[in-house]
Amino acid sequence: MGLEIERKFLVNGDFKSHAFTSHRIVQGYLSSAPERNVRVRLFDNTAFLTIKGKSYNDGLSRYEWEKEISAKEAKELLLICEPGVIDKTRYLVKAEKHTYEVDEFHGDNEGLIIAEIELADENELFFRPEWLCEEVTGDKKYYNSQLTTHPYTTW
Repeated sequence: MGLEIERKFLVNGDFKSHAFTSHRIVQGYLSSAPERNVRVRLFDNTAFLTIKGKSYNDGLSRYEWEKEISAKEAKELLLICEPGVIDKTRYLVKAEKHTYEVDEFHGDNEGLIIAEIELADENELFFRPEWLCEEVTGDKKYYNSQLTTHPYTTW
């Protein structure tokens, strides 16, 4: 755990044919305060409790702590989360030496597709596939915690 450095992009085009796996994710927030997000996530049959600190450098980096919990615990915690749940399918797409996590949202966020890439350094170079579009790193309306209260279908 420690500093998370990632960039986010909108997606348009065929990324699914390049994916080597996919997972269903359901997540809720115990706290969506900008200073610290506390997230509960069911990742297929695995579950995690994650704490993320305030974003730095225009949303490019922030502190992250994560611990695996049981699926039963996650389902119990989801019952007391703030209103709004994120439901999405995550596709993993290899692009040269990196792997993009491409999230296709369902429910109230249907139609939104976002790709994230984690980097070792804020200035690290990376390959941009043809389906990668506008960068939205640091744009708060694309944060999962914001999508619970201001879903994509209401924009």
